[in-house]
Amino acid sequence: MSEPLSFDEARRRAEFLRREIAANDELYYVLDSPVIEDHEYDALLRELAEIERAYPELITPDSPNAHVRGTARAEFRKFAHTVPMQSLDNALNRSELESFFERTARALSDGSYEISWVCEPKIDGLAVSLIYANGVLETGSTRGDGMVGEDVTHNIRTIKSLPLRLKRFSEGSVEVRGEVCMSREDFALLNQAREESGDQLFANPRNAAAGSVRQLDHNVAASRKLSVFLYHVVDAPRFGIKSQSELLRWLEDEGLPTHGHDRECRDAGDIYAYLEEWDKKRFTDSINTDGVVVKLNDLELRDRLGSTAKAPRWAIAFKYPPEEKRTRVLGIDISVGRTGALTPTARLEPIQLSGTTVQRASLHNQDEIDRKDIRVGDMVWVHKAGEIIPEILRVDYEARAGDEIPFMIPPVCPVCGTEAVRLPSEAAIRCPNRSCGAQLQEGLLHFVSRDCMDISGMGERIIRQLTERGLVRSAADIYELSAESLTDLERVAGKSAKKLEEAIDASRGRPLHAVINALGIRNVGKKTARDIAIHFRSMDALIAADEQELANLDGVGPAIAASIVSYFSDPHNMSVVERLKDSGVNMIIEDEGESPRSRSEIFAGKRMVFTGELTAMPRQKAESLVESLGASTSASVSKRTDILVAGAAPGSKYNKALSLGIEIWDEAAFLERLSQNNLAPH
Repeated sequence: MSEPLSFDEARRRAEFLRREIAANDELYYVLDSPVIEDHEYDALLRELAEIERAYPELITPDSPNAHVRGTARAEFRKFAHTVPMQSLDNALNRSELESFFERTARALSDGSYEISWVCEPKIDGLAVSLIYANGVLETGSTRGDGMVGEDVTHNIRTIKSLPLRLKRFSEGSVEVRGEVCMSREDFALLNQAREESGDQLFANPRNAAAGSVRQLDHNVAASRKLSVFLYHVVDAPRFGIKSQSELLRWLEDEGLPTHGHDRECRDAGDIYAYLEEWDKKRFTDSINTDGVVVKLNDLELRDRLGSTAKAPRWAIAFKYPPEEKRTRVLGIDISVGRTGALTPTARLEPIQLSGTTVQRASLHNQDEIDRKDIRVGDMVWVHKAGEIIPEILRVDYEARAGDEIPFMIPPVCPVCGTEAVRLPSEAAIRCPNRSCGAQLQEGLLHFVSRDCMDISGMGERIIRQLTERGLVRSAADIYELSAESLTDLERVAGKSAKKLEEAIDASRGRPLHAVINALGIRNVGKKTARDIAIHFRSMDALIAADEQELANLDGVGPAIAASIVSYFSDPHNMSVVERLKDSGVNMIIEDEGESPRSRSEIFAGKRMVFTGELTAMPRQKAESLVESLGASTSASVSKRTDILVAGAAPGSKYNKALSLGIEIWDEAAFLERLSQNNLAPH
């Protein structure tokens, strides 16, 4: 047992801990870039709390144990919470949870109350508050420091699972609170795309969700599949709600999303059973959860208990310990992606982790290997980042025998032998050879995918044979294939070859935005490709555009603009584009080969905004319809907006459109114009 600290030692240690906690608060809450795990951060807080208990005179007014941490970023408009958004106290084991129950029982000992509890999975997301005025979503804000947050309404509105109008509540104002998060699957796909483009990876789904919500450009948030789950109603008794169980059902009745795994518990035994059950379920649930929140069910009893400056006395968060396991690095392999990034992956002795067998873990880049000093043969501690992606946390240096081998990403591409390069602004090391077999195969898989040229039947096995036999050296070569040449491939019969030839031929008529997406321009995805196509209307116009013109487009910006200009400045890329054009691949909007609706003169090229409630269809469906007719949609009104479609209770967008002189259609006018394109709703 360690010796207790002297006063001077405690003072110096407390000062150090406060600096460390403040620095990590900035990284976590403001910059969305944490560098330590949650349990490491919690250990810092607990150590400081122990010092403050031993030496109360060392407690400072700004002690992180007395306040909600975080602050609003300067780039956003501030939003003052009328009721503070508090955080929760934590329990890391049953003993601490039992202490919480004892404190609650003592505080309520003056009456015979029937106490029950509600357990809910603790969602690892970004806390938000939403205000609905007369049933319509008016404001969305982050917690910030609990008193003042950030107005992120423009990004909250892009969350497709969140209704913009409540089902029943239509008069007055109601404030609901919850967490914005990202599913495990969508988090993995987002990080995969970022790794391929050389961008810094998000540490976990919470980090990704927070970074997405706190974007100045709503198009970035819209491009990421965010979810929101709600669990609190401010001043709930005003709506006749008496318990947490009733509160959750009220939210659901209004059409608001809840996690749906809450359970009412009568005693500690029920709670412990729930904790054990969810300890297993958390590894398979689509949403990352890092614990369970235990709440007093009765709202009147909550009022009796009250709150501290930081947290309510009627709730606590039981946090599961992070699952880490020790294993050995057997080797490090290098894979080459479609953008040429050389990505190192550790081969591990198999271990069971968070419900699955783990044998590989991405090391991301050379900087990551160097920072952690990972060597072949090392014993390492592994966990799943966000309970999803296997990650090496640290090396067990004490277990080193001396024969471990340091690793460097090779100076040449392991597939084609071309000398690898690293640009000054990037962490990724890349193979610059456009004809590299690995890049070619990955690029072709992207080219033929559903969101691109949609060539059904041309999967990985076919593409591998085509590239290995030299039949396809670029995407343009696909259009020179015939049924006869395809029949020569393994396990491709005459009938299959004919179908594949027909699929290739049909792909020549794909819309311009799909062709742009298929080219694989770095940082240009499906939505950006569509916006670019609608604006330029032809490949030639896009090629001729300069960087400034591109950067001025909504949803593009300087980084994407630079990628586009760089792509079309490459002679190899231009050769492929010209050959695709010569092969009959569509390069203009007017001849997309889609139904006549895509050539609507009413909608084509228009920038449209929807506000208020539509009775004929959900707003998302209306947006999809006008996009199919060549329009683009936005969540906010600006000088660039051409048309505002106003449903019932349109809100502030309507007034802004009036002040800017923007053309406004009511729902009847909108439906009439749809009917002119044979798209009237059934």
